Amino acid sequence: MANYAFLLLLGLLTVVPFLYMVLGSFAAPEEYAKQGIVLIPTQFSLSAYTYIFSTDTIMRSLLNTVIITIAGTFINIVFTSLMAYPLSRKELLGRRPVMLLIIFSMLFSGGMIPTFLIVKALGLTNTLWSLLLPGAISAFNLIILKNFFQQMPEGLEESAKIDGCNDMMILFRIILPLSMPAIATFSLFYAVGHWNSFFSAILYINDTTKWPIQVLLRQVVIMSEGGIGDSSQVNEAVALPPQSLKMAVITVSTLPILIVYPFLQKHFAKGVLLGSVKG
Repeated sequence: MANYAFLLLLGLLTVVPFLYMVLGSFAAPEEYAKQGIVLIPTQFSLSAYTYIFSTDTIMRSLLNTVIITIAGTFINIVFTSLMAYPLSRKELLGRRPVMLLIIFSMLFSGGMIPTFLIVKALGLTNTLWSLLLPGAISAFNLIILKNFFQQMPEGLEESAKIDGCNDMMILFRIILPLSMPAIATFSLFYAVGHWNSFFSAILYINDTTKWPIQVLLRQVVIMSEGGIGDSSQVNEAVALPPQSLKMAVITVSTLPILIVYPFLQKHFAKGVLLGSVKG
């Protein structure tokens, strides 16, 4: 009984801040003007959401984030799978040195400035590609997925080769369909990473029309007046307290990724555990 009570308490500690954020976004501007902090609003108002959906600034950033998340996750899964499958084959020449280089990349990296110089030299700055290609493969996810592929019965590949399948056909027609729990899990990992990423956009993108929602949210948080966009937009903005607008923007930027999670939850535990035993 004590364990259930303890877990319930921990659950409430994680839910209460989210409820405070959602309820605070519906608080009337007058309440924030008087109190500053509103735990449970007495007057509900949709003024913050009315402003958010009346300007294209936030919706454009949200669309950028959706594009980055979908395209980035697709690129991540394709590149990770294409590299994990050959590394899972023990007969591959040079397999061990490549794995050592992958593990080395988990411990050491070129650093922020060399990475920026490479992105600039490739002409990717101020484009969404700068947020998609530099992190196309996660070394950690690659190793786990490689181990998952390595646990597949060798008889599947042997029978497929007898039927005339080449390596690409085996990967896309046999290995990947049987690996959907792992693919779903890593898709969730990659998608959450893309959705929450903002530092790369700050480094590589100067055009505000290409900002993801997290960068715009950062601007909302640090702007004392709560204005969004340039000065003309601030002057035309609805007179809203900064705190109310922050809560509404955080809610709008958080809900989409929360909606995706239940559809992948059934694959989550199985996908994480499979492939994590054998090296």
